[in-house]
Amino acid sequence: MNGLAWVGAGGILVAAAVALAFLVFSGGAPASMLAGLNEGISLKTAAIAGVIASVVLLVVLAVVAGDGLVGEVQYLIAGFFLFFVFFTLFVAWVF
Repeated sequence: MNGLAWVGAGGILVAAAVALAFLVFSGGAPASMLAGLNEGISLKTAAIAGVIASVVLLVVLAVVAGDGLVGEVQYLIAGFFLFFVFFTLFVAWVF
């Protein structure tokens, strides 16, 4: 990996460590963060929307990537799970 990739990977690790430290030292997610998930659509409904949005986005990204799709499968799988979690939580939060 080149230097820029190491910087990006290091930044992700630092952000994950800060988020983990926040959750550990605050005793979990504060009630104010979870209060928005109690109203509106449920996480089950948001998960359906999250799967659809993730699949559509990754199909678009795979088509745009063109050649080398077979070599990028491991990144597509990891990206699917990250997008799925992101879209599910934010759809449940917003709606």
